Amino acid sequence: MLKILKYRFVALLSFACLLVSLEGCAAKRINRSFTIDHENDTFLMDGLPFRYVSGSFHYFRALPQVWEERLKTMRAAGLNAIDTYIEWSLHNPHDGSYIWDGIADIERFLELAHSIGFYVVLRPGPYICAERDNGGLPHWLFTKYPEIKVRTSDPNYQLEVSKWYAQLMPRLQRYFYGNGGPIITVQIENEYGAFYACDAKHLIWLRDETEKYVRGNAVLFTTDQPNEGLKCGKIEGVHATVDFGIGSNFDQQWAAMRSVQPTGPLVNSEFYPGWLTHWSEENQRRDGMEVANSLRRMLEAGASVNFYMFFGGTNFGFTAGANNYGKDYVADITSYDYDAVMDEAGNVTEKFALIRKVISDFIDVPHEDACNGCITTQRYAYGKVSLKPITTLLSETGRTTLAYGVPIKSEKPLTFENLDQYSGLVLYETELPHLEIDPTVLTVNELHDRAFVFVDNELVGTLSCKNNITSLPLSKGWGSRLQILVENQGRINYETLNDTKGILGAVTVERFNGEKMELKNWLTTSFPLESEMILPIIGAYKKERASVDVMTKGKILRNGPVVFLGEFKVEKLGDTYFNPTGWGKGVVYVNGFNLGRYWPLVGPQLTLYLPKDLLKVGNNSLVLLEYQRANLNDENGEYTVTLDDQPQLDRNGGV
Repeated sequence: MLKILKYRFVALLSFACLLVSLEGCAAKRINRSFTIDHENDTFLMDGLPFRYVSGSFHYFRALPQVWEERLKTMRAAGLNAIDTYIEWSLHNPHDGSYIWDGIADIERFLELAHSIGFYVVLRPGPYICAERDNGGLPHWLFTKYPEIKVRTSDPNYQLEVSKWYAQLMPRLQRYFYGNGGPIITVQIENEYGAFYACDAKHLIWLRDETEKYVRGNAVLFTTDQPNEGLKCGKIEGVHATVDFGIGSNFDQQWAAMRSVQPTGPLVNSEFYPGWLTHWSEENQRRDGMEVANSLRRMLEAGASVNFYMFFGGTNFGFTAGANNYGKDYVADITSYDYDAVMDEAGNVTEKFALIRKVISDFIDVPHEDACNGCITTQRYAYGKVSLKPITTLLSETGRTTLAYGVPIKSEKPLTFENLDQYSGLVLYETELPHLEIDPTVLTVNELHDRAFVFVDNELVGTLSCKNNITSLPLSKGWGSRLQILVENQGRINYETLNDTKGILGAVTVERFNGEKMELKNWLTTSFPLESEMILPIIGAYKKERASVDVMTKGKILRNGPVVFLGEFKVEKLGDTYFNPTGWGKGVVYVNGFNLGRYWPLVGPQLTLYLPKDLLKVGNNSLVLLEYQRANLNDENGEYTVTLDDQPQLDRNGGV
């Protein structure tokens, strides 16, 4: 009981200072510091014992318009700290190009967190995993240095990290606790012990590169799974922490941490109230009471805890990553709901009250009135939206409006990275030789990830690295122009990096004697499908007013991906959910914003979250780039989607 009262007193003192101006804090506290007491196994805030209960909220997974309300809901739960990654690829999308506004305005996010009363656990990586494309590492690293060894002491990698930190860290220095800001801890790397390399020299370099900016004004830490990887991830002079979820052997996990970090506070840097989900598998769910009971056990042990995730949000656009379990490629879904304490739209779940009750037994929490209005956001079912096909990707209009730059000639296929292309599609074209065998086997070696194969603009099959389908038969008389359209479904974000996309190996056809002939002399076209490329298509269509006849028979798109355009009116703004039931696989844009990938044929995610802040009163546009199958009403010939007021994330795949 005395221990709990001591933490309550420290929390009250800390927040009283945090909520006043930084100048006022400086006047009241001559020696503002955040350190570790190794004798008493605790953090010290200005010389007094302190621990945090924080929640992960990644600013890049929510629109900046809702950051404040999400943070206030988290504060109402009793959390006293916020944990966030910083995504290198978001801020530095191309070599030498930086973005710091909009969804990338990290300084505004930190200021909001500070004003609401949070301390901040900062995780700048530079590798973050986070189920993001390439683990947050920019794709252009592999364009600029094809042989780069990321997360190692490779001079090229360290050079680029130092250049990135020289841009990032000066923006953050005023937010470090010792400088009057809310950042109390800064992570070095991320779960490095799980990486295939164990480069202690690199970790020491990264520690020193980070400390060059932190200068003792926050505590440096690492986090690793409580296994043998802890030894690899441990850095001299940096506090080691662990991550684990419910159902764990808690004593065993803490013992693992103590094996590399004998003294100092116990910390679970990633306590999992939910889990991530991939396409074609069941949505991951965790029991709320079990989460609450696990939290209580950790707090009773005196540990600091971070919920990963407290609010998950959305992988808008092409930002979702992938995993490679036993060489089985699995792409992450667009939603990052994570079965977290708050759902994808920011509403509280049943876990919220359970967790709040536990936290209140250890540190002071805001009055219950603080959560008035944070239970449910306003949601509307705007109903059916009719769409028209306006162009095909493989048509002259599609190539003109959607392609980036001019097609490139090369002897062998070029990868996405060769093209300095983040995501979207790449089209490979070449002339077929005279086919001696009917049918002849076409093989695409080292395909990453999924490909639609056409001959003279007619679909002849689909290939997939996940399903290990990299060959299909071609018959004589089908035509002479081979076209392979490859989709990047998300780069692997964990362990294996440099997940190069496109066609990496030879493309062959079988000759009469059984030998394989390699196809060469390729024409490669980039289709990045970035948001800014969508609105011009709408403008061009409205100018010409010519809907194209893209369908032949039935609902299957046999002549390549099709752009569909719909418009809908909104009288009152509210969140809604895009429902692509009956469609195949593709990408959806609302008012030019890339909402993300949809794939109802495999699930489990059916609907995509559409925030109210992307809508406007009056007319709104909705564009689908559909790859496979259109939802055609056989009775009236309409193509339709719906905008619903409820999410569907647990649907099993099926037509």
